Amino acid sequence: MNDQHTILVVDDELPIIEVLENRLTLENFRVLTATRVIEALEILNNREVDLVISDMKMPHLGGMDLLREISVQKPGLPVIFMTAYATIPDTVHAIKSGATDYITKPFNGNDLIKKVNEILNTAFYPTGLKKTSRLNEAVFGGESSSMKSLYKLVKRIIPSDISVLIMGESGVGKELIARLIHKRGPRNKYPLVVVDCGSTPEGLLETELFGHVRGAFTHAIRDKKGLIEAADGSTLFLDEIGNISMGMQARLLRFLEERKIRKVGEIDEVAVDCRIISATNLDLVAEVEAGRFREDLYYRLQVVTLKVPPLRERKEDIPLLAQRFVAQFCNTKGCPPMTLPEETIEWLCSYPWPGNVRELKNALKGAVTLCDKDTLHPSDIKLTGFLETSRLSRSVNDSLSLEKNERDLIISALDRAGWVQKDAAQLLGISRRVIYYKIKKYGIDPPMKKSGSKRVPKNSYQ
Repeated sequence: MNDQHTILVVDDELPIIEVLENRLTLENFRVLTATRVIEALEILNNREVDLVISDMKMPHLGGMDLLREISVQKPGLPVIFMTAYATIPDTVHAIKSGATDYITKPFNGNDLIKKVNEILNTAFYPTGLKKTSRLNEAVFGGESSSMKSLYKLVKRIIPSDISVLIMGESGVGKELIARLIHKRGPRNKYPLVVVDCGSTPEGLLETELFGHVRGAFTHAIRDKKGLIEAADGSTLFLDEIGNISMGMQARLLRFLEERKIRKVGEIDEVAVDCRIISATNLDLVAEVEAGRFREDLYYRLQVVTLKVPPLRERKEDIPLLAQRFVAQFCNTKGCPPMTLPEETIEWLCSYPWPGNVRELKNALKGAVTLCDKDTLHPSDIKLTGFLETSRLSRSVNDSLSLEKNERDLIISALDRAGWVQKDAAQLLGISRRVIYYKIKKYGIDPPMKKSGSKRVPKNSYQ
């Protein structure tokens, strides 16, 4: 069975779209359609898609334009081109540029379905890689025992409508899991609505979530629908939920209890039916105990809790993930497959990966882009500039020592960056939010310098 894969069909001829839609729907595929490349790109930005079937020749932007955008925005997404016999040379060029396959018009429906199934069954399995579960593929998780336990729990909650709290460090793939739950869940007819509670200023978060009416405050020149109301019938993903203020926690709790919202400046309430998925890189139990997070809100959010382990605690997954990422980037780049020798795998497994899977993926993407050989060596992979420090972790076997090495690595980066957080984060290849979390986690303070008879911070964090 195809497990309800979603296929995007792009063609400027409506009769062809109708034929493909009917044929694919009969095979239990979920079908999205677009008559223009711009429309297709908008769908790809808002919906999860497993395969694209596109015409090569269309007015304005064509199939190659779509392929170029997909290679940047959705690397690894398989694309089948439809082409007339006269344009086969162009299609062969498209295959070399990263397209997966092509079919010629007019096409046989059975041949099309066979080709689609073959591609979907092998899309995530480059040559030399073993087949893994589709949940593994979707979240780039690996096959460690901890991830297999997570997959089982995710699979059980997908068909339900219960609230889910996803906990884990930055870079482990919390948003990927949230998107997967929505995509395969009962509300996938509507796009997932994402709220980044960590980066939205507190003064704007209320109107972002609840909306406002014209005249509610200065500069409120028109009514604004909030993201909660926009998620009616769909799923609302509250990312970095642990960062919201106590006042916002109270408003959010009221909504979760009554499933109604009142816009800023409005009297009447509006009922909203949406599934809630939230995520945080903080220990919310500790935050509750410290009085920074409401206990009643915590219990409302965590009907089911998914804990995603950091990469350093499942290093047996690194070889599989590394080979998968390298194969994906080589395909996107349009270059021959690159080999990861044993020394490179050992080196990757020795590094603590403070940025988790995201850092591993970005490091390998940079290595594939810059490498001009067919083999990736440790020297090709640029991480933090503290390679000797990372090599020391090869002899470390317990988690406490790993944390000490990670703390020392962050302090070294801060020292080199003059204790400017954003510069240190750039050196480490992680986001500013991640380094802020790590500094808070490890209690790292700026060094002190003498000033007369007093000791003052050498540099405050910037």
